[in-house]
Amino acid sequence: MTVTTYRDPWGIPHLRAADARGLARAQGRVTAHDRAWQLEVERHRAQGTSASFLGSAAAAWDVFARRARLADTARRCFEALERQDPETADWVRAYVRGVNEGLAAGAARAPEFARTGLTPGTWEPWHPLGVWLATHILFAGFPAKLWREQAIRHLGEEAVPLFATDGPGTAGSNGWLLAGSRTTTGHALLAGDPHRFIEAPGVYQQIRLACPEFDVVGLAVPGVPGIAHFAHTGTVAWSITNAMADYQDLYRERLRRTGTDVTALDPDGTWRRTERHTETVEVADGPPIGVEVLETARGPVISAHGPAASTHGTDGTPDADADGDGETEALALRYPPRVTGDLGFGALLPLLRARSVADVDRAFDAWTEPVNVVHAADTAGGVLHRVAGRVPVRSRTNRLRLAPAWTDGHAWQGWHEMPYGEITDGVAVMANQRGPATPLGVEFAPPHRADRIRALLDERRTWSAADLPAIHTDTHLASAAPLLDHLAALDGLTTRAAGLRDLLLAWDRRMDADSTGAAAYAALRTAVVRRLAAHPAFAALAEPPAVPEVLLPWLALTPRIAFALEHLLRAEELFGIDRPAVVRAAVEDVAVSGPAGTWGDTHRLAPWRALPDGPYDGPALSGDHDCVLCTSAVPGLTDLAARGPAARYVWDLADRDNSRWVVPFGADGVPGAPHHTDQLALWLTGDLAPVGTDWDRLHLVEETHD
Repeated sequence: MTVTTYRDPWGIPHLRAADARGLARAQGRVTAHDRAWQLEVERHRAQGTSASFLGSAAAAWDVFARRARLADTARRCFEALERQDPETADWVRAYVRGVNEGLAAGAARAPEFARTGLTPGTWEPWHPLGVWLATHILFAGFPAKLWREQAIRHLGEEAVPLFATDGPGTAGSNGWLLAGSRTTTGHALLAGDPHRFIEAPGVYQQIRLACPEFDVVGLAVPGVPGIAHFAHTGTVAWSITNAMADYQDLYRERLRRTGTDVTALDPDGTWRRTERHTETVEVADGPPIGVEVLETARGPVISAHGPAASTHGTDGTPDADADGDGETEALALRYPPRVTGDLGFGALLPLLRARSVADVDRAFDAWTEPVNVVHAADTAGGVLHRVAGRVPVRSRTNRLRLAPAWTDGHAWQGWHEMPYGEITDGVAVMANQRGPATPLGVEFAPPHRADRIRALLDERRTWSAADLPAIHTDTHLASAAPLLDHLAALDGLTTRAAGLRDLLLAWDRRMDADSTGAAAYAALRTAVVRRLAAHPAFAALAEPPAVPEVLLPWLALTPRIAFALEHLLRAEELFGIDRPAVVRAAVEDVAVSGPAGTWGDTHRLAPWRALPDGPYDGPALSGDHDCVLCTSAVPGLTDLAARGPAARYVWDLADRDNSRWVVPFGADGVPGAPHHTDQLALWLTGDLAPVGTDWDRLHLVEETHD
């Protein structure tokens, strides 16, 4: 079998093979060449072994991964895939074979292996499923239930809607579909940008996969075969946004320890033995951490305290006092793949083979998680707007807060039917706001991004692919209105503060990197957030409960106030807080010590790196959390942006070669390589690289015969 590897001017791989299996092998091999370090980091994160070479900074994740049983779940899902869909299982095996074939040479290119002393390992067939699961386990934001529990306990249920907004740890996206009636060519356009933590190397891999069955370009997840989220097959294209559905539950468990046995109280009043064993997390720069892994009938125990939550010595065995009798509460996580043994990999090959919207629709019937809103369009004029995934049917309590495992009424009762959305006047827009997935979720993003995209699209009747990047980079901040309204109502300010107020009221509300008005607004917002977070009314929420470290971002008070600020400022009453006084004090403070520069002076890119290499002086950014150009800082904590568009795309159904895309850095994960950061300049300015599919215009890199 002959496999050919081509590269375009941006170093993006274009692969050709005789069949889907050979293509998967080639995809694994080229990914190992380009992203060896990233692949090994993700594999170890899925296994809960990353601290063994990354050190103590990675230990909290590893402990969570062990307790949540991510690796075991991935193994189960692959075993089920082998039984139920042997073709897809064999295809995954081929990808893994390719990874193993390319990993040693790829690792030799990557300096991180030498820095950490890490030796490339051997991938097993379940590892791609583990990578997928570890990447998305926190997408549904189940830790928000811990926050709501605290808010309800201390402030009452009326606090829930006040803080119901896109939280600091979730991931979102912009996505819009224009039917042929709204384009200059008469054929549909899809566009958007997934918002995730910006990582280096990037979380998406631009790639083309071609064989006699299909020819697909799109954004793959390194470590996973195929192209799941964003792709164009030539006759049909699709894209997704996070549906903000609630499909994971946290149960309060009552545990009892008798010697080394741990039992959990079930709703029928019976104490039933939990699954129990111990594991050890090795830490490169510290002692090993012993982890007791427990699983009740509801799911894995991710947090426990008291006698039933044994701590362990450095050898991974329980301490002497851990075996004493006692009773305590714990938290168990229930998530669909753990229950069903299905991660939705059965959708991946049908998506590659799709030729029409109907094919895409059928393929997404097999989707599991994360739960997404799907847009699709084909060259015959078909369009699709639907939700895909698995959401359990259960009580409102389960969805809103922690469910008591020992009482009736909290079991899962089957699965929701996935709803379809409407396409109005040839347009569908999703930006994580309430939409077709509303019955499936609790908290959604504010409507600002979606409303702004729709308003911009309605400024003209028809659009071309070349027009759409201007929408990607829009910086209007509608959520600034409540704070500016409070500011406008103030009188009796000092001369400096009055001058700042006048500046802000004349500001165009655009969060442009070179804007002094945006910098002043951000400084005022930060001052207000900090004053609210320090108010005695919220004192009980300032100290989060004892939970796993990886969940703490959902429980931090300052980010919660920052992302809910417009609700808190607009509420009729806010727990006795004098909000005009808070805004007055903040504007007086900022007038004296506020920024003298622009928004881009402090709003800079701060990507996540598994292995930090000293200080990173990131480039200045336009945008903000509620802008279409969603570059998220955490007001009150930092103006640095760790989240933003992890890619941008425009899929043109009139001509695939007229499509375009970009990622934050480049196609090659190796520092110093020619294509490591060559797309950064495009990403910063909002430009996109062309998607070129003419084989004669590509550079032939390698031809292999297997």
